[in-house]
Amino acid sequence: MSKLSQWAPRLLVVLGATFGLAACSVSIDGNDYKSIEPTFDINQFFNGQVRAWGIVQNRSGEVVQRFIVDIDGRIETGELILDETFTYGVGDGPKTRIWRIEQQAPGSFIGNAGDIAGPATGTAFGNAFNFRYEMDLPVDDTEYRVAFDDWFWAFDEQTMMNRSYIKKFGLVMAEVTIFMQRQE
Repeated sequence: MSKLSQWAPRLLVVLGATFGLAACSVSIDGNDYKSIEPTFDINQFFNGQVRAWGIVQNRSGEVVQRFIVDIDGRIETGELILDETFTYGVGDGPKTRIWRIEQQAPGSFIGNAGDIAGPATGTAFGNAFNFRYEMDLPVDDTEYRVAFDDWFWAFDEQTMMNRSYIKKFGLVMAEVTIFMQRQE
């Protein structure tokens, strides 16, 4: 038996595992959205009343949460404040959250909320906005420190979509899909 035929099965297992792990991660390049209209302005969109409808899906695609979020946004001394109230149809989670978001430089933001571990960093990319942060996420009787890769895309001046990838060890463990609409 040749050395190649001895190593071939092992090589196939390693390659299969590598491709399998790569399929569990998501990599979005914000630069792809810089020239797409309409431009998403986080301060403009959230300054006022916004209603959002969302789901959380686990790794198997099962919907483990379904919720509505009412967001009362305002700008005070240059800081965007988002006062969020959650109502759950499936599953459970936080009832409220208050975000405080400040622009650091053109297209660069820092955000904080009570249940977020450390600051969230935000970057504007034309039509898209990316927020990255960590959170201690309760699951059953345990809490897990997870990373959120949170993407917003503007549809028009009144509507946008949000897609969050919840990651542990760089692998996507759950996905959140939210549609948001400004309220008059």
